[in-house]
Amino acid sequence: MHILLVEDEPAIADTLVYALKTECFEVHHALTGQAALDAFAAQPFDFAILDIGLPDMTGLEVCKKLRETSAVPVLFLTARDGEVDRILGLELGGDDYVTKPFSPREIVARIRAILRRAQNNRPFPTPAAPAANPENPGAPLQNDPHAMRIHCHGSALDLTAHEYKLLLVFLKNPRRVLSRDQLLDHAWADPGAVTDRTIDAHIKSIRAKLRSAKAGAEDLIQTRRGLGYFFQP
Repeated sequence: MHILLVEDEPAIADTLVYALKTECFEVHHALTGQAALDAFAAQPFDFAILDIGLPDMTGLEVCKKLRETSAVPVLFLTARDGEVDRILGLELGGDDYVTKPFSPREIVARIRAILRRAQNNRPFPTPAAPAANPENPGAPLQNDPHAMRIHCHGSALDLTAHEYKLLLVFLKNPRRVLSRDQLLDHAWADPGAVTDRTIDAHIKSIRAKLRSAKAGAEDLIQTRRGLGYFFQP
């Protein structure tokens, strides 16, 4: 398992590199965001640990650039503990968020938990095309599990990682009311790191993308006030 560690504080980086190598991870350490992007362009990584406070750009910006081409799981490190920062990091495609100071053993545990839960379950941005191996052919929404893409009436939806996971939960539970807590549990590696508002924001974004694919398709996801949401095929 090859991990990209982006941390500009040598003491923290050395401790993490030692802990990760002890757990049999291979680690590439970068001091800046640009060095991390260059390393990622040169070779594939299985996981990325991004410090938010980097000297040349923020870890959030690095994550956003990575998400243009990759579904690699991301763990953020930061000295800040504000809810806004935490939610922003997760909505940009991060899988978890740890504040300093932290235990290296906790980082290793979180990495293993993310890898177990996510199982690289992220869609890669690719040009829109009909699904090669769709599930439920003929349905308004079709999931191509191999490409990890969902199509709406034949048009590929440009979904973020969490949007894909949320829509997949709906597809697997048609006509079933799902509470916000249930959706958080299924679509986030650490449900406690986000709030109900995060679900509402993602549902709003998914509906907009469904509407762009076909007028009226946004009604596939309906609201049950005080209860949650459900998918009506």
